Amino acid sequence: MKNSNRVIVSRRDRPAKEPLSRELIVQTAYELLKEQGMKGMSMRKIAKELDTGPSSLYVYVNNLEDLNSYVQDFGLGCLILPDAENGSWKERLFGALTAYFLLLVEQPGLAEISFSTIPKGDKYMELIEYILAALLEGGAGSKSAAWGTDLMLLYVTSLAYEKHSWKKHDAAKLSDIKQAFSNADSVRFPFIHSLSEELFSGDTVVMERFRWGLEVLLQGIKLDPINNRQT
Repeated sequence: MKNSNRVIVSRRDRPAKEPLSRELIVQTAYELLKEQGMKGMSMRKIAKELDTGPSSLYVYVNNLEDLNSYVQDFGLGCLILPDAENGSWKERLFGALTAYFLLLVEQPGLAEISFSTIPKGDKYMELIEYILAALLEGGAGSKSAAWGTDLMLLYVTSLAYEKHSWKKHDAAKLSDIKQAFSNADSVRFPFIHSLSEELFSGDTVVMERFRWGLEVLLQGIKLDPINNRQT
């Protein structure tokens, strides 16, 4: 005898999945990037998160390189550049690079993806355009401005990535590293031994070391890269 009390659940009662789109794929990939780094951004893992097959993603993105570029630009959507009408060209330049650095530090994975992605999104181009304009206003030649922009962005990205890497070490391990430098053999490593404090110095609140690095780069950028003369 059939059980007339059996409850039948209609498939229509299940929560409907959000329609697949490039925007949803990029947002999902970005969340995986923050949680797992670049290793979490495989097409297979993104598809699993979206409850679909990897082949479905290629309807909206050409390949993983394209997806990386979209994800990078999505992350840069939070970047706020200084008003182009306020302050000197140098204040605006350093302000933009500082804002970029802080964003990379605050958003896990963004610095990592910036190392492995060929940038072509609007947000990244806006950052490059801003830096180029400031350097040219400051008197840099066209080639110095172009190469200098690339160098400054690489410097900022590298520091942000290093900062994330150091976060993985606990305070005790960092203390051990500093102690190893402090205890370096004064005969074999006289300069490391005598400058052990300076090697780890730099105010992280006002970012004294960060700004010093920008100053050093700026002095070099204003030299003609071919004839080694002031532009």
